[in-house]
Amino acid sequence: MRAKKKKIQTIPSHVRLGLLSHPAVVKIQDKYWFHEFSEDAFPGQTFGLEIKEILHHSKSEFQDILIFKSTSFGNVLVLNGIVQCTEKDEFSYQELIAHVPIMSHPDPKKVLVIGGGDCGVVRELVKHTENGSVASITMVEIDQLVIDLSVRYLPDMAKHHNHPKVKIEIDDGFQFLQKLELVDEADKYDVIITDSSDPEGPAEEFFEVNYFKLLKNAVKKDGIVIMQSSENIWLNINYLGELVQKAKKVFSNVEYCQCYMPSYTSGQLGLIVATCDESKNLKKPLRRLDEDEEAEMFRYYSGEVHEAAFVLPTWAKKIVR
Repeated sequence: MRAKKKKIQTIPSHVRLGLLSHPAVVKIQDKYWFHEFSEDAFPGQTFGLEIKEILHHSKSEFQDILIFKSTSFGNVLVLNGIVQCTEKDEFSYQELIAHVPIMSHPDPKKVLVIGGGDCGVVRELVKHTENGSVASITMVEIDQLVIDLSVRYLPDMAKHHNHPKVKIEIDDGFQFLQKLELVDEADKYDVIITDSSDPEGPAEEFFEVNYFKLLKNAVKKDGIVIMQSSENIWLNINYLGELVQKAKKVFSNVEYCQCYMPSYTSGQLGLIVATCDESKNLKKPLRRLDEDEEAEMFRYYSGEVHEAAFVLPTWAKKIVR
């Protein structure tokens, strides 16, 4: 049963900017700007967006939540001071993290999403229910408020949150996977997607070896897991290399791919893809659509983009591989 929705408190639009006190929001002359900064993740640099209107700001049980309308990227969801998605470019990340594993699997009937409260990944997965390949989608999100706010302020992303083949569990993703330790092979998942926030607070445990072990236990032997890596080759490549090595301690077939993401500091976002099936070539889609079908179904993903996403500069391959 889904948790009862809490009433969302709002501030009148004409006074929101003047009243808001947030460390990531600053006034420069007569304009307000959001600045994303993190001394741990990307020291010495910041990413900024001009704010047109503050839509929501609150602190849930788990995190600080800010949603604002920007002048150039549409509505923006920010958790703990870090941009999670914007209406302008969210589809690049959502499509790559969803379609790479789905198109690499011969028969992805059962899919699990850990995190992803904005429901963008769910939206992409629902596309595969129409042709009969995906039969069930379970999304496990710890913060009900993120879902509620996404439905309200990011309606295109969250439009399939109540789809009949989608089940939403309000739970801690780590604990949810722990409950699956004794399940039979038939009850495991074909694809598991970890769409978590960056490794701070409740999401920190999603970037450790123990989490990879839980993923391996919950996915079928020929299944595929994919997760956002938080870092990319331009921000903290040494950390990224360590994360790939953690995955390789658990999975025998591990790859790294990346997408263009202008709202993410440095303009790229990386993903780790893994399976225990050594015969799988994760870099090439097992199933392809023709160009017309791709144009109708996707805005970012294609068979060509799938393969290109795994191509890294020479200097980066030495560390990440």
